[in-house]
Amino acid sequence: MAPTDRFKPRRKPSQQRSVQTRRWILAAAAHVFAEHGYGAGTTNRIAERAGVSIGSLYQYFPNKDSILSALMDEHLERGTSVLTERLAPGLPGELDDVLRLFVAATIDTHRADPKLHQVLFEEAPRSPTLLARLHETEQFVVEMVTYLLTDHPQVSVPDTRLAARIVVATVESLVHRLIATADPVDPDELEREIVELLGGYLRSAGRPTPEIS
Repeated sequence: MAPTDRFKPRRKPSQQRSVQTRRWILAAAAHVFAEHGYGAGTTNRIAERAGVSIGSLYQYFPNKDSILSALMDEHLERGTSVLTERLAPGLPGELDDVLRLFVAATIDTHRADPKLHQVLFEEAPRSPTLLARLHETEQFVVEMVTYLLTDHPQVSVPDTRLAARIVVATVESLVHRLIATADPVDPDELEREIVELLGGYLRSAGRPTPEIS
């Protein structure tokens, strides 16, 4: 018999009441993990915060690892949805505006609950399925940024997909370290700095370095 995946929920509810109960549990878990951390964020605390019995919680999630997985899925889906929605009206003309669109979307998905974000990405365990989901999401974002950069008249990099990977890694790293932290920097200031940093890179990459006489 194959081992049980502890990150997998017991069932996905279909009735409205069950759907709402599941939402209460996940909302409660987000608060509990943010307040107590992952280690002390027990299912008993989550059930108490959600106003349900521990037995009711276990009808939906066998343990807190499965709750973590559901919260992570929600976070990733929210991030890709925000970016997709902001691209829907069409691309801005200036390169800095293109970068600002992506950077602002990333900041917005990280600053909603920085403590919870720290738990999800720094404290909690990750299943192979979850790691694959993270990689899949990153690849999706890289493809979107590649689309933003390809054929843009102000971009001079020779390999736009490599540049897209660098942009995504830079934005994710800086936003995570400087927004999803106990001492966050001003989001607007960070946005300006990242746009200036990446704008300079994308405009100058591939150009010959001027000789110093």
